[in-house]
Amino acid sequence: MPAAARPAPRLPGDVFIWYVILLEGATFCVLFGAFAFTRVRHLELFNAAQQQLDLSAGAINTALLLTASWCVARAVLAVRGGTRGTALGWLAAGMAGGAGFVGLKLKEYGDKFDQGIGLGQDNLFFDFYFILTGFHLLHVLAGLLALGLVGVGLMRQRRDALNGHALETAAAFWHLVDLLWLVLFPSSTSCGDCDETEAA
Repeated sequence: MPAAARPAPRLPGDVFIWYVILLEGATFCVLFGAFAFTRVRHLELFNAAQQQLDLSAGAINTALLLTASWCVARAVLAVRGGTRGTALGWLAAGMAGGAGFVGLKLKEYGDKFDQGIGLGQDNLFFDFYFILTGFHLLHVLAGLLALGLVGVGLMRQRRDALNGHALETAAAFWHLVDLLWLVLFPSSTSCGDCDETEAA
């Protein structure tokens, strides 16, 4: 395509959502930094506590979020192609992945509470664990709400005049949720010095 005919590059969705994304990203960076700083000062405690996490559940949650994001991206492409039914199907699949993440995360919390592990139990690792994952879970719920509202809006639009702006906006936020988890999951479960700690 000639350069003159190419559409000008643009950020998908509403510009406001990108300010939200930057703000939320900066907030999580501060939290991740505090987690890393505290871990260095309490390495043995963090390594021991990390052994109590269910890595398989975290891996399944990662797969659920990645799949959900892929489905949401397919929904955006479907709207751009003018196929509302396909877009709604992909959107529903993405929301199902997100709902699966919520259900599994709540089960993890329940298992921890049954073991007597909770927030404010004089364990800095689990304080960070519940704060970071809980804050992320709130973002997942907000993302699901946004996707649901967008889906309702799509159903009300005329088939021959689909507008994907709202869906692109919600999708941008949803991809932030996905990205945050990709940083959060390995940082909260990595235990590179566990062998050395256990041998000491």
